[in-house]
Parts: sequence; C-alpha cells; structure tokens
Amino acid sequence: MNDPTLSPEHDYSGSAFKPLYTTHVAVTGGGSAHGRARSADGALALELRMPEELGGDNPGPNPEQLFAAGYAACFHGALSLLARRHLLDPGPITVEATVAFGRDPTDGGYQLRADLVVTWPGVERGTATPLLAQATALCPYAKMTRQGIPATISLAP
Repeated sequence: MNDPTLSPEHDYSGSAFKPLYTTHVAVTGGGSAHGRARSADGALALELRMPEELGGDNPGPNPEQLFAAGYAACFHGALSLLARRHLLDPGPITVEATVAFGRDPTDGGYQLRADLVVTWPGVERGTATPLLAQATALCPYAKMTRQGIPATISLAP
C-alpha cells in the first residue's frame, strides 16, 4: 500500500519510516556467490557468478556489481532530481561506482568499500559541489554507506 502523497519530490516530516516502494529478491542454488537471483515480479532474473579474481569463472554478474549498479543508479537519481529543482539539465550526468571486496583488518572477515565519481559536463564545479553534498544526504545508498541500515536476519519457520 503506497501513499500517493509521498515521493522523492515531496518533503516528509513524519516520525516513522514510511516505505515508498518495497521489493523482494530471492537467491537460490549454488554457493559462494553462485546462484540465481529473481525478484518477486520477475523483472530481475539472473545467474550470479563469482569474479575470476576470487576463483570464479566470471560468466555473469556478481553481488558487488549489483551493489555498484544500485548505488550509482540511486545517487544518479538523487542528483538528477536536485539538478531539475535547480533548473539544470541532468542529461549529461554520469555516476561511476567502484566497489571493492576485501579483507576487513579489524576482524579478518570481509568488507566492501565504495567510491563514486560524478561527471557533469557543462556545469561549473562551484554549482555542482553543493548539489553533490545535497545528493549525498538525499540518496539512501549514500546514507547506508555512512550509517548502515536497520536490518534483520532470521530463519524462516
């Protein structure tokens, strides 16, 4: 049930999390980044593969690529929204995400690192820089990389 008055274009000052969109993706089969990912609506259906650098055969996308795509797309959307609000053309904006998978020095486990690079031809640096800061505050992926997100992990009954 979506509230039509809520959208990224409208401010929200409620005291509780208000979902605008919810998705469900299940990953089955394989292991070690191998398997099938499928969204409930069928819009996403793909084979996941481990990258060659980690011992895989690399014939398909991997979770790090999917995260990079999601992060870049989300930030691009936030920046494009702000550009339109400031009467700037978002068409030439490119957001490139680099996601690195590696060892966490604090516990020996694994960790992700992410870097975004924005290219915005025709817009002065002095104009773009404050909009990048605003997009960083607006984009939930950017917020997640800074603060984490509420998450639960449970075993199905």
